[in-house]
Amino acid sequence: MADILRLQGIRKRYGGGASPVVEVLHGIDLTLAPGAFAALVGPSGSGKSTLLNLIGLLETPSAGEVWLAGEPVHTASDAARTALRNRCLGFVFQFHHLLPAFSAEENVLMPALAGRGRLSADDRRRARALLERTGLAPYAHKRPMQLSGGQQQRVAIVRALMNRPRLVLADEPTGNLDSHTAQEVFDLLRELNREEGTAFLIVTHDPGLAARCDQQFHLQDGQLVGVDEATGPQR
Repeated sequence: MADILRLQGIRKRYGGGASPVVEVLHGIDLTLAPGAFAALVGPSGSGKSTLLNLIGLLETPSAGEVWLAGEPVHTASDAARTALRNRCLGFVFQFHHLLPAFSAEENVLMPALAGRGRLSADDRRRARALLERTGLAPYAHKRPMQLSGGQQQRVAIVRALMNRPRLVLADEPTGNLDSHTAQEVFDLLRELNREEGTAFLIVTHDPGLAARCDQQFHLQDGQLVGVDEATGPQR
């Protein structure tokens, strides 16, 4: 089966013209298999956010190739990139970015509505099943401000999975939570990875959480300096 993600020789530069050119990423090679559960780690300023934006099709590389679900993203049009992002990617952030005027269930349904412009009965069943699976069914009609921080982040995770993405990009998904809630949220990510078969790439500063991933990609000064592979079952 083809890799869900393949980066070859990725470089990213900013500036030019009157501004000096600064290269943030220097020849990154990275692959993720379908269903992978990986961490991206590195100090602040190492290029993690830039790399995640490139993988998320929010920016384009200055050089190199990006392949997502077997498709060459680096040569795709903006419209094709948008369609592929909606079809193949889910996003979870440190701050949940839920829409405050809408209920938990309505927030979960937003990716389906954005992708197709309408909601089907299958969409509503999918949303309710995910809310049930994550213990959020009793809160489906509550607005974000009526939920705890951990509940809000679980809604954000469910929203990311709504369209059955092949890959979820999670940027510090536990960074705004206390340690107990962070463990619960991480456990949920791991369970959904196994049950849904969705690949996850998680940016985290928590070495304990990173160590529980199947792979750790170490980024430093814009270069991939190492990849650690799990040697046994991860819990």
